[in-house]
Amino acid sequence: MHLGAASMIGATASNGSDNGVSEDFDILKFTHEDLKEVSSLGYTVHNIVVNDPNMISDQDIKKIKDNFNKNSLIIGQTNGRYGGDLVNPDQTIRGNCIKFVQDMCELTSKLEAPNTYLRPGSINTNGPWLPHPENHTDKVFDRLINSTKEIITVAENEGVMLSLEGGYVSPIFSAKRAKEFIDAVGSKNLGFNQDPVNFISSIEQAYNTREFLEEFFTLLGKHTLGAHLKDFTIIDTLLLRFEEEYIGSGMMDQAYFLKRMNEICPDAHILVEHIPRDKFKPSYHETIEYSNAAGIEWESYK
Repeated sequence: MHLGAASMIGATASNGSDNGVSEDFDILKFTHEDLKEVSSLGYTVHNIVVNDPNMISDQDIKKIKDNFNKNSLIIGQTNGRYGGDLVNPDQTIRGNCIKFVQDMCELTSKLEAPNTYLRPGSINTNGPWLPHPENHTDKVFDRLINSTKEIITVAENEGVMLSLEGGYVSPIFSAKRAKEFIDAVGSKNLGFNQDPVNFISSIEQAYNTREFLEEFFTLLGKHTLGAHLKDFTIIDTLLLRFEEEYIGSGMMDQAYFLKRMNEICPDAHILVEHIPRDKFKPSYHETIEYSNAAGIEWESYK
């Protein structure tokens, strides 16, 4: 496996994180010094954030590849900024979003990146990772299936993998729901991005993360393409509340997570996510501690 950084030098477009990067920052603004910093910390992968795939020329693609190569970094997962509209009830809006992800597939192929991120979206107009009463309904689930079937044809033609992510507030709210979705789309070009923190929804899960994780590995192991690495904690309040936490300070059984990822997907990119830029160095060292406990040796850049 390769240990990388998710959006250390480019915002993730998640409402759940603030890494100090402006929302319009994307791969076209990555510099040599940015990538050098990522590599100097020990990471071998960085993902790519894209505002508009049609704004990236063939010359830009060559420059991006050269810049990553010169800094001993692998181009990781591509992440397009298309919000939550794959489930939008407005057919025109949804169609525009589908076209965006189709274009991301073509760009991902040209970049020779491992996969492109498939965001399930939300009916909540305030953000793609916010709850809405309809998000868990079959109506929205079916809409996401139909949108993805239109995208997957392009992914198949381009030889690109779509990497589905989910979260409890979204239409993909559990391991079982993710498996149902992958089966319904029915394409070998659709896989799963393990990001278990997104799915924590109860006290029982929070205090028994090994058991919680195993459901994802059992149901989705053969579909797993990679993972996002982060942590969480329970806030001391009367009403149940979870918050993301820095790696090394949370409740997730990270050693077990890394061990099982290495067993089910030894070629995966594990990307540290949702933290400010100055926290990527300590997070790297914390991850190495967990890796040592799990008996994992990370691959070097080749």
